[in-house]
Amino acid sequence: MILSDTLLRQTRLHFPSFEEEKVKIAPIEKGGSGRKFYRIQVGREQSIVLVKYTREQAENQRYVEIADFLDEHQVCAPKIHFHDPEEGLIWIEDLGERDLWSHREESWPMRRVFYQSALEEAAKLHRIPLAATDRFQSHLPAQFDTALYLWEQHYFFVHCLDRHFGLDDRKLHEVSRLPRLEEIGRRLGDFPRVLVHRDFQSQNIIVRARQAYLIDFQGMRPGLAEYDLASLLYDPYVELRASERVELRDFYEQQAAAHDPDFAEKFQFCAMQRLMQALGAYGYLGHTQGNKTFLAHIPVALESLGQVVGEIAGLESLHATLLECAAAGA
Repeated sequence: MILSDTLLRQTRLHFPSFEEEKVKIAPIEKGGSGRKFYRIQVGREQSIVLVKYTREQAENQRYVEIADFLDEHQVCAPKIHFHDPEEGLIWIEDLGERDLWSHREESWPMRRVFYQSALEEAAKLHRIPLAATDRFQSHLPAQFDTALYLWEQHYFFVHCLDRHFGLDDRKLHEVSRLPRLEEIGRRLGDFPRVLVHRDFQSQNIIVRARQAYLIDFQGMRPGLAEYDLASLLYDPYVELRASERVELRDFYEQQAAAHDPDFAEKFQFCAMQRLMQALGAYGYLGHTQGNKTFLAHIPVALESLGQVVGEIAGLESLHATLLECAAAGA
């Protein structure tokens, strides 16, 4: 209550037109980040969102800079109303609560429109020249290179197969050191990079009036467009049919407006990487951070990873291990 009162006072300080008796604040439950979100309701018609962040993660301080950058390049995202860096507070446009995830039970013809809108925004981001970020590129997090892809793989083996499934040391050593894994990391690291969202999944896409808006974009960095695409199409939070994935993948290729002979290979490898990263994160958040709700997403993500890995030559033993883990549960 004390924190809410303080946030309301600070809001009225920067927005004096808000009448005190009409202003209400309520927390918004949001993901696994270190930020806190609040909805500031002004009367019945007007609202804004307040973000409270700490300086512990540098990416939180990049949020405003990137939001303004996206606005300059006409990528749909929440507009910034005011930023108080001393207090770690950002007041942003309230786009509502309907993210792409919340539409998961609706018919495919309806959801297709939302997914296509999201992919259109992603394609806009991917088309921005890296040179456009010169003024703040040094502030961006580590770009996707071979080292980061190999780190994602290690993250998966440590926090998912070891910590969550308790894979024995001999088997863990065998599958984590498959030469093909390092080959994939190096192959992906060799491709030219574009700007990517980095966490492009259904809960980070708000839908308002059939238009998609990107949120949680503070992890934006140079990488591969296919990583964003795979993040959405193999999203563990929303299960898509194989035919729906193909349809959306084809739609994105049309939006990219350029034929890339390596597209299919990059998409397959990026799907593997993204699912490994997600599974590692679920294990870390669930066991190390104690947020057990994330563990419930492991079975779906593991099944998807098994499907992807099963089609990659040189990873047969890893595929067999994934099937064993899926059968055994945890």
